[in-house]
Amino acid sequence: MISMSNIVKTFGRQTVLSDISFEADRGEIFGLLGRSGAGKTTIINILTNQLKPDSGSHKIGVGLNETGIMSDEDGLYDRLSCLDNLQVFATIYGMPGKKSEEALEKVGLGDSANKAVSQLSKGMRQRLALARAILHNPKVLFLDEPTSGLDPNTAQGIHRLILGLKKQGTTVFLTTHNMDEAVKLCDRALLLHKGKIVEQGVPTEICERHDAVKTVPDLEKVFIKMTGEGLS
Repeated sequence: MISMSNIVKTFGRQTVLSDISFEADRGEIFGLLGRSGAGKTTIINILTNQLKPDSGSHKIGVGLNETGIMSDEDGLYDRLSCLDNLQVFATIYGMPGKKSEEALEKVGLGDSANKAVSQLSKGMRQRLALARAILHNPKVLFLDEPTSGLDPNTAQGIHRLILGLKKQGTTVFLTTHNMDEAVKLCDRALLLHKGKIVEQGVPTEICERHDAVKTVPDLEKVFIKMTGEGLS
C-alpha cells in the first residue's frame, strides 16, 4: 500500500534521509519511530508529494484524494467554529454537511460543534485536526505524532479511534517518539535515527531480536543500544 525504495533527501549540505526503503501493507498500522529531527515528517512529506526526493522511488496504492493527513501544524481556522472548519473541507470534497457532524462525533467533539477554534484546548485542536483528516473516509491516513503533548486520557481516546479506523480497513501511517504508543498500536514499525533506518519489524519482535523482554522500557533500551540516544 505504501512503499519507499532507496530514498535520499538533502537540504543543502545536510543529508536528512539516507537510503530509506520499506513497505507498509494494506490495512495495517505502520509506525515510524524516532527523535525530533530524525526525518519522520520529511518521509510523510515525500510520500504525499509535498517534497521531492533527490533519488529513489515511492508510491501510495491509492490516489491522493483517498488519503488523509494530520500534520504537526494543524492549519485550523481560529475564527471559525469546529463545524465550520470541517464544512470548508466537506465542500471541497463535495460531501454533505452531515459528514462534518459525524466526524466531530467520532472524535468526541459533538458538543463543541459551534465553539470557535480559538477557544479550544490543545487536545481538542488535535482531535479536530484528526476529524478533518478522516472526514472523507480515506483509505490511507498519515498521522504525524497525533498525541504529542496530550494528557493520557485524551491520548487513549485517539488511540481507540485509530484502532477503530484500522478495523474499518484504513491503512494508518503513524509517526511517534512514544514507545508505549508503538507497542499498543503498531503492527510493524521502523526505528529512524538521523535519517537512517536502524531497525524495523514487529515492535515486540524487535525486542526479542535484541534479547529484550516484551516491554516498552526494553524497546526504548533497544533504541538506545543501537543509537546511543533515547527517543524523548
